[in-house]
Amino acid sequence: MTQIHTLSQLVNCLRSRGIRRKVAVVCPNDPHTEYVIIRSLREEIAEYLLVTDSAHLDVAWHLWSASPDFIRIYETSTPDDAAALAVQLVRTGEADILMKGLVNTDNLLRAVLKKGAGLLPEGGVLSHITVAQIPLYHKLLFFSDAAVIPRPTLEQFRAIIQNDISLCKKFGNEEPRVALIHCTEKINEKFPHTLSYVQLKKDALQGKFGPVFIDGPMDAKTACDKHSGDIKGISSPVVGNSDILIFPNIEAGNTFYKTLSLFGDANMAGMLTGTVAPVVVPSRSDSGNSKYYSLALACLAGERSSES
Repeated sequence: MTQIHTLSQLVNCLRSRGIRRKVAVVCPNDPHTEYVIIRSLREEIAEYLLVTDSAHLDVAWHLWSASPDFIRIYETSTPDDAAALAVQLVRTGEADILMKGLVNTDNLLRAVLKKGAGLLPEGGVLSHITVAQIPLYHKLLFFSDAAVIPRPTLEQFRAIIQNDISLCKKFGNEEPRVALIHCTEKINEKFPHTLSYVQLKKDALQGKFGPVFIDGPMDAKTACDKHSGDIKGISSPVVGNSDILIFPNIEAGNTFYKTLSLFGDANMAGMLTGTVAPVVVPSRSDSGNSKYYSLALACLAGERSSES
């Protein structure tokens, strides 16, 4: 497939395929979620199962009146019940994607992670991926983990990288370049993640991640700016041309996320990975635009190989 270079191209790609993803939304009672629903209906990339508590049923019916052919409404007693029902709808295949509305993230994740009734396979690793369109970078930049795993273990790093590579390939990038981020290029046992990086690079050389370039440790500037790599004398296919940044901990990843969105004028999209279906859990401070692109990202991620 043709590689997707911008978030607007992502939407156009979805529209060209003519497939509406079925999205179960938990408590679609806030303006940004309403905006996402209305815009995606207009762009013809999604249809909705709105799962809401009785106190906010009027909002769901208002949305239904705008597009009754592509919206179904499910009423529950409480937001927790709404989360549980929405997860069930995804588990049974009635919905392709789970999306958070005006419900506490912890409450939603409790339903997502519930053993035997949630969306995370036994032994699976839940993580988060962000796709950023940055005005000063020449392509989309994927990075993890800004929201879920505090300090990844080696096995968690492996799962994160595999999930990120799989999504990157859905954008048409068959040989992603992965940068393992640290404050310097030195391996140091005082920073255990740098020891994990050594093993991850060995894994890549052994073909455990498929066609991919993985290098590091390196700082984020070196990963995205070839001139910085030249000054430091670092020669690598990853330097200055990274597709994926893997951060050592949630503090670094989240700070990068918030900095890009505030000071970098970046358009952002994000979702949970590792689940049996995409889960969109936007931050409360994300813009309506960011939440819309997150939904579009999940629509692409939810495509089965026969549809790609």
